[in-house]
Amino acid sequence: MTLYYSLVFALLVFEMGVFMTLIIPLPFSLKRAIFTFISENPIVAKLQYGLKITFIFILILFIDSVNRVYRVQLELSQAKFQGGAAAAVAGHERMEVQARKFYSQRNMYLCGFTLFLSLILNRTYVMILDVLRLEEELKQLKGQDTKKTKSGLGEAGNLGEISQLKKKLAEKERDIETLKKQSKGLSEEYNRLGDQHTVADALPKKDR
Repeated sequence: MTLYYSLVFALLVFEMGVFMTLIIPLPFSLKRAIFTFISENPIVAKLQYGLKITFIFILILFIDSVNRVYRVQLELSQAKFQGGAAAAVAGHERMEVQARKFYSQRNMYLCGFTLFLSLILNRTYVMILDVLRLEEELKQLKGQDTKKTKSGLGEAGNLGEISQLKKKLAEKERDIETLKKQSKGLSEEYNRLGDQHTVADALPKKDR
């Protein structure tokens, strides 16, 4: 295996490791911290940019390997039409063509799976970010519902207190009305006694 295909294989193993890391169930807080680090770290952003360029070269290698497989397949098809002694003489060449076909197919599958896994990783990463965002929004909504419930209970308590205060106020008003009536009665009685005393003072002493 040449150097660049060895690097492609190493990248494929790296992608497999990243994919396994993404699908491992982790606590929400830990997963959010990891994805926040990946999203905001400038080094990771540069690494992602470099990987995009690398995948362009891998795509070129994939196209080249597909072309090689196609050409080797044509050579094998032509060799099948050779007969007799010509086929015996070309036996060594056919083995060489078969070996080239194997290596070309291996390189094609290697590059193809690497590109395909990169697409899966990208989609999985986006989906996990969406899930984390939805979970965060759900927690916020639950928190708002809890606050609303607490505030509702507070309002109910305030209404109860207001009702009690109204009852006390009504009792005080009744007490005030009673006091007014008593005060009016006392005032009338005082006026009556005052009038009687004035009449008694106006009579002559002999009439008393």
